[in-house]
Amino acid sequence: MRLAAFPKCYLQEICIDKSMSLFDWIRLAEPLRRHGVTGLELYDGTLASRDMAYLQTVRTAHSDAGFVIPMLCVSPDFTHPDPDFRAAQVETMKANLDLAATFGCTTCRVLSGQRRPEVSRSDGVGWVVECIKSLLPHAQQVGVILAIENHFKDNFWTYPEFAQRMDVFLEIVNQIESPWFGVNYDPSNTLLAGEDPLELLEAVKHRVVSMHASDRRPKPGVTLSAETLTDYTQLIHGEIGTGIINFDAIFASLRGVGFDGWVSIEDGVNGMAEL
Repeated sequence: MRLAAFPKCYLQEICIDKSMSLFDWIRLAEPLRRHGVTGLELYDGTLASRDMAYLQTVRTAHSDAGFVIPMLCVSPDFTHPDPDFRAAQVETMKANLDLAATFGCTTCRVLSGQRRPEVSRSDGVGWVVECIKSLLPHAQQVGVILAIENHFKDNFWTYPEFAQRMDVFLEIVNQIESPWFGVNYDPSNTLLAGEDPLELLEAVKHRVVSMHASDRRPKPGVTLSAETLTDYTQLIHGEIGTGIINFDAIFASLRGVGFDGWVSIEDGVNGMAEL
């Protein structure tokens, strides 16, 4: 397994406030190399431009700091009822696969889409499967694996993830068989669906191509219970291994199936010390 890090603690500053740049994050992350982190996962919202000259400076900045870029993290929305919108999302994802290849990524994160109240489960599942299958030839062409995440909600979406629940997620995953498609497993997102991270892992462990290592714990003063466990407003991200997630069991399971992909540290919302 290889370790990467994700700038979850600085997304607001980089993407919204613009008080930090992607290059600031790369410089801040350099000390992580002393702890075995050799990759920095890239979120497309942190990019200031899609101009090729700029993209090359981004890749060079990573390599000069001693990092590779293992995954491009993007958030396509394939559950919109408008077929033209979905078609545009597919084209955007093709461009993102090209971008991932430019950075030398092995994987590109893909999502199902937003859980819009007017979209039925059968329609949503069908649209997501159709969109992802249509992307597989392009993924093969550029040599980048599409990795669907058991997600909770993109920071900048209105609704939570359509495939947040395990049964919906598995219904999608089990309909797509390709070496260019796999799972980006995030254990703490499973908690917010009221489900067991180890149960989900058991169902997808042979399909896992990458992992987000994230941990959650109750907010100070909040007692852990069945109710608070599924309430994201009562749970906070924090330092890996100090929360609810049983990482020993997770890594034992992944080792058992020969997983040797990237594990990206997604916590550290309180700063670099936690990372």
